[in-house]
Amino acid sequence: MPHNEPMADFYHLGFGPEDLGNTPPTLAILSGDPGRATLIAQTRLSQTKTLSENRGLNSYLGFLPNGRPVMSATSGMGAPSLSIVVNELVQVGIRTIIRVGTCGSIQDEVLPGSVAISKAALCRQGAANDIAPPEYPASADPFLTVALVEAARRMGIGYALGVTASVDTFYEGQERTGSANPYLLRTLQGITEEYRHLRVINYEMEAGTLFKMGNVYGFAAACICGVIAQRTRTEQPVLEAKDQAVQRAVDVAIAVAAQFA
Repeated sequence: MPHNEPMADFYHLGFGPEDLGNTPPTLAILSGDPGRATLIAQTRLSQTKTLSENRGLNSYLGFLPNGRPVMSATSGMGAPSLSIVVNELVQVGIRTIIRVGTCGSIQDEVLPGSVAISKAALCRQGAANDIAPPEYPASADPFLTVALVEAARRMGIGYALGVTASVDTFYEGQERTGSANPYLLRTLQGITEEYRHLRVINYEMEAGTLFKMGNVYGFAAACICGVIAQRTRTEQPVLEAKDQAVQRAVDVAIAVAAQFA
């Protein structure tokens, strides 16, 4: 390719390395919800630049209070979408990814409004199996994970540290019966109780694939989720706790991003 030919944008992200400035970011805060990525960019970063809002995969470039560049990006819902976004983020130079999500607790002591920090994932995800075999460990970066725990402690934010169940479906895969499909496969009936006995702390839909990608691709990955449902009591999200839980997860992620960006 001639040197004067501009580098093409990545097909899904909608931007390329040439859009990231003279000091490109190496850290991305990754949210499933495009609205959360926008909120982080607008309220936690300065000199924010919209990189793309292609396909609802909103991505922004901005600066932390310490002056370091960082990206706030959207993964979309579920592991297949995340796998595309993360692959392209790594290609534009991202080397650290902190996922900020929401989750449902499956342990009595992990309450709505708190945060769940994943040290590893029980990974029941088809996309992850295309990255590495099922027996390959889906483990978070230990340094990022410890930093998330320490930041939550400093801020006085209630947190749980443990193994996350990452699954592909919100309804059947998380043993929800109050949906359009009242029938659960026999392999899924009782799965949540089994996971409780295995000391799994929460359900979510992206971390396992992210962790496998981090280990295989060679970047640092971590995950913190605001707890918005207490599955030992009800299948429904606790909406009055959602904003608080998300804000706490964002606060912790921003504090850690300042250390690693």
